[in-house]
This record gives sequence, structure tokens and C-alpha cells, in this order.
Amino acid sequence: MRFFFFFITILFSLSVFSQAATSVQSNESLPVFENCEVTEDEKKCFNSELFKLLKANFQLPASFEENNREERVVVIFDVNKKGVFNVIYVESKFAEVIDSIHSAFNKLPAIHPATYNSRPTDFQMRLSINLPFQDASEDLKSQDPIITAQQKLLREEYDQIQSKKFTDPQTRSNLNVQFSHELYSRMDSEMNKIGTNAHTATKPYRYSEIQKYYDFRQEREDLALDKRTWFGKKLFNENTARFEAEDYWFTVDIAADLQVGRDFEENFTTYNNTRAGIFQGGLGDKLNFYATVFESQGKFAGYYNDFARSLGPEGSELVMVPGRGLGESFRGSSFDYPVTIGYLNYDATDFLNLEFGSGNNFIGDGYRSLFLSDNASPNAYFKVETTFWKIKYTNIYQSLRNLNNRTAEGSFLPKYNAIHYLSYNVNKRLTLGLFESVMFASEPERGFDWNFVNPLLFWNMAEYSLGSRSGKSTIGLSYKYKWSDKINTYGQWLIDELAVGDVAAMDKSWRNKFGLQLGMKYYDAFKVDNLLLQLEYNQVRPYTYSHFSLTQHYTHNNQSLAHLWGANFREIMLLARYRKDRFYGHTKFIFGERGFETNSDSNPYYGSDLFGDERVRVGDNNINIGQGNRANSYYGEIEIGYLVNPTTNLKIYVNIIHREFDIAQSNLMNFDRSTTWVNFGFRTDVFNWYFDY
Repeated sequence: MRFFFFFITILFSLSVFSQAATSVQSNESLPVFENCEVTEDEKKCFNSELFKLLKANFQLPASFEENNREERVVVIFDVNKKGVFNVIYVESKFAEVIDSIHSAFNKLPAIHPATYNSRPTDFQMRLSINLPFQDASEDLKSQDPIITAQQKLLREEYDQIQSKKFTDPQTRSNLNVQFSHELYSRMDSEMNKIGTNAHTATKPYRYSEIQKYYDFRQEREDLALDKRTWFGKKLFNENTARFEAEDYWFTVDIAADLQVGRDFEENFTTYNNTRAGIFQGGLGDKLNFYATVFESQGKFAGYYNDFARSLGPEGSELVMVPGRGLGESFRGSSFDYPVTIGYLNYDATDFLNLEFGSGNNFIGDGYRSLFLSDNASPNAYFKVETTFWKIKYTNIYQSLRNLNNRTAEGSFLPKYNAIHYLSYNVNKRLTLGLFESVMFASEPERGFDWNFVNPLLFWNMAEYSLGSRSGKSTIGLSYKYKWSDKINTYGQWLIDELAVGDVAAMDKSWRNKFGLQLGMKYYDAFKVDNLLLQLEYNQVRPYTYSHFSLTQHYTHNNQSLAHLWGANFREIMLLARYRKDRFYGHTKFIFGERGFETNSDSNPYYGSDLFGDERVRVGDNNINIGQGNRANSYYGEIEIGYLVNPTTNLKIYVNIIHREFDIAQSNLMNFDRSTTWVNFGFRTDVFNWYFDY
């Protein structure tokens, strides 16, 4: 038969077989024909079966046979994960031969695929055929492999790391919505409708918490501008870089906080130059991460610069930029202050969320908080949030620092604060909250006191049982009542080291350390969409937040952990916010009465300096707000801006501040001062700047 004459020889070189005896490991197997499953020599059986089937399927082109042509044909093929033969490449001068090779391979049956670590994998091979054929048994050879099974698997592993269409997973994740008052005002109305079960006091919120009330993804799509260029998309609509795969995602953003302004009364130029990088993402549905690094230099209005210098460690040239961190002098009158924040968030169950990192937390429904605010610089913390039924229970454990006290090694003395806050939605309108905290110092023989970690314990009782000097306890009550979908009221009552007998005596005892907040919000005020009006009153009696141990005052890095004015004050504030598409604006007016110390060493102690010594207080009774060096203060602010990028919350704005400070007795610490400060800014808004000191 003429077919037999043309197909009597085949030079078989299967690249995998030359290394089968030396390089194929015990966790790697070759493709197997069904007839070869019980044989000992897989390579030999594979060769034989493949030759037999190709011989049966191959049809030599008539033109090739009639002209008595000769050719060496090279075929590259693989057996895929399903055991199917696929021809990758045929090297031949004749199209008819190439077609016949493809046809022969297409008729081969599916076999058992190669495996690596018991997982099916593609296996690529090379075959050489001499035409016309000789006896295959005489010239059967093996050659080096093109790609081994392990190499193929590793190549596939890399190739499978492919991005899919970015779906903005941040908006569905357990990452925090970075706490900016302007940003949070956009969702405040939706979360405070009558009948919602939201808990709005503990901030920052997580995206997953508020998704059903406010759709960030839809908001970003609605505000997106029609930009076709890469630069236009990144500047106005998207993250700088982003990646999303099946089980993980991340984004990278280049951020900035660039300000330039003028203090007209003191006649100098102000500025802030912050460059930042933001990296955030998620691994699976449970684990999320966030990190930001800020590198900054700045010079602010005169009153703010002086305040930053006053907060620095005693006996040091370091400064503490309020709300930011430790810095040092830069080019004379400016500051250089780096800041890092970041956290890991793990959603343990549907009820329990865990977070560990460095940053700020806030407890309250108002602009201010008498419990815990973001006034101080970032601190290390561990937070546990439990949410079920009508309850949200938050535990926060903070590691803080006393800048005016140092350890034997010279580092700043650490202290710890343990907080829990229970929020209960009593009905569709009323929410009640219970706050409790204890501050305890790090002592040489004590370290971290685990008695305060129990989340179900009344720490005030624990503190008493451990000795009166063991810690500083504070308790508080809060409420929010929704009068309608447009109006709600809120408040806080803070009690610092409750002394029932002194309260009952009604003699204005120094031990009556109370704080009070009352506020009201009016959404879509006067039927103007997106207009929010807020009225808030705060007062804190003298000596509140201070402590006789001088190391357990309610501070971090020399800044109050609650209201930024500390103690011995009352204030009333009116705030209005409005937004339209990407434009926004706010006005803020604050009128305050404050009492200051008369001497730099706080002796006698009038109760405003949180670092004062209660043993040198001015008296036991008839203690009043404003005692000491009394001052009246006024603060007005107007800001108008444009949201450049809703995804990164990048804004461009102009800000005007007017501040009046009138004190009874001028001294080196405080003196009559009038400030008009104008600022132009370009800012990625991921934290709150407070200039209303």
C-alpha cells in the first residue's frame, strides 16, 4: 500500500521525555493515553500510542506523493488541562502538509492531562517527522523539552494575574470614610431619617456601614466629568493608579495639601506644602488596609504659630502642629512636620469588626465632642466594634504620650486610654449613648493594666478597686432625637470623676467637673436642597479633664483629646453648609467665653490648663466658668470651593478667617489679638483642619 510506503518512518522527539528520567519530580506526571494507565514506562507507551494514532489519521497530500518530495516537518503541540491535543505551530514549506498535520491531530482523542502537584496543567511538546517516512522503530529519538510542566504552570500563574474592570470596591469595603466634616455632611441627612437604624456618633464610618444610606459609587458616577485623556481622568474622576482582580484590589493616590495665604494684621505670607502618598486596598472580603504618609512644611497665621510652639515639649525647640504631629523649626519661622497614619481592618463576623492602626477617632453627633474628638494628633489604637439588633458597642484602646514627661531612656512617657461607647436606638426617633473611659499611666512596676481591657466592665468601679491613683475615669451620656426627617437635636453630658455629695451641696465645688453639649441640625433648611444649618452650644467647667497625678490628664501630645479649648469655657456656634454638584461652601461663627491661667506656671490654678496641678487650685467652692484671666473670643470663617475629584476628595478653595481675642489681662501667654487670614488651597481632604482655637 502506497500509504504504508509514505508512513513507514517517523522521527519522534518529544521534548519532555529527554528529561523524564532526570528532571520530572515525583509531584509531576506526563499526559497518559487510556491504554497506558497500567504500564510502567509512560514515555514509551505515550510514543507508541501517539505514533499509532497519527499513522491511522494522517493523509499524505497527493501532490507531495506524485512528485516524490522529501521534507523534515517540525510540529509544536500541547495537551491542555482537559487532555485535548492542540497544534501550536507546523514548520513546512507545503500548505498541504500543514493542513494534513492539523487534520491528523484534530482526530486524536482526549487523554488524561499532565499534572503538577496533582493539579491538571498544560504540557507542551515538539515532534519531528521525516517525509517520506522510514521505519519508526529505527530512528525514534527524544529531544530537550520546550517547556517543562512546572515551568508551564509557573508561567500560567503569572499570566493569570490579570486585572478586571475596576468596579470601585472601596465603596463596598470595610475601609473608613476619611473623616472630613464637609464630606460627612453630604451623607448626614440620609443617615438621620426617621426609622433608620444607623449609629451616627462613632466616627469614622466604614463604607460598608453607610452603603445602604448613601451610595458613594453612584455619587462618583453622577459627578464624573467627560474626560477622554489619561491625565484628565486621573485628575478629575479616578485614583492615580488602581487594580482589581478576583479576590483583591488596591489603589494608589498622589495627594497634596497646598495652601498660600496672608495674615494681614501681622503682615506676612502664610503657606502649607504637604506632599502625600495614599495606599489602600482589600484582600478578600474581610481584610482591608490603608496607609498615608505626609511630608509637610508650613507657616500659618500668627496666633496658630504661637499655639503650635506652646504645645511643644518643655525644654525643647520642637513644636506640635495642632492635629498633625511633632515638628521642628524650618527656615526660621516655619515648621517641618511629618505625619503617618494607617490601619488594618478585619471584619471577623457579620457582628464584629476589628481595627488596629494609627489615626483618630471621634464620638459624637456634633461639630465638637466632649467625649473623644480628632483634635489631637494621630495615636496608636485598637478598636473593636460590635453591631447587632439596635445596638452598636465600640471599644477603643489608645496608646498616648506625655510630651512633658520622659522615661529614664529619654523617650516621651507613654500612657493608655481605654474607652467604650454603647449606642442604643431606643425607637425610630431616639438614640441614647453611654460613654466611659479610663486613663492610666505607664508605671515602671505596672505597665499596661489588663484590668481595663474587659469590655463589659464598668471601668470606674475597676479604677476604684485598684486604688484611687490607678487611673482617671470619665463617664458620659449622649442623646439624639429626630423631630422629623429635616430636624434633629443632639447632646452630650460629661462627668469627670463624679462626686455625688459635692453636686448635692450646690456650692459650685471644684469637684463638679462637668461638660455639656446641646445641638440642633436642620437639613434642606427653608426648603433649599442640600443646605444644612447647625446650632451648637458647649461648656466645660474648670478642672475638667485634668488630674492630680500630672501624667493622667485627658491629652495626647499636649493636646486635648476632647474639645480643643480644653476646659473653663462656654461657646455657641452657628454653622451653615451648602453644596451644588461639585461646588460647596460653608460659613462658621463661634462666640466664646474663656478663662485662662494668670501665670505661666499655672500657680494658682484656675482650671483651664489641662496640665495644671489641682493641689494649687484657687479654691474649693464658688468655682465658675471664666474664672482666672477672662477672655471673650470671636471666630468667623467662610470657605468656598470646588470638588476637583470626588474619588480622592481633592478640592480647590478659598478660605477667609477673622478672629478676635479680647482678654482682661495681657501677658506673654495671651494678649489682645485681631487676625484676618486669607488662604487659597488645593487639598486632598482626608482629615480636618481646626483653626478655631
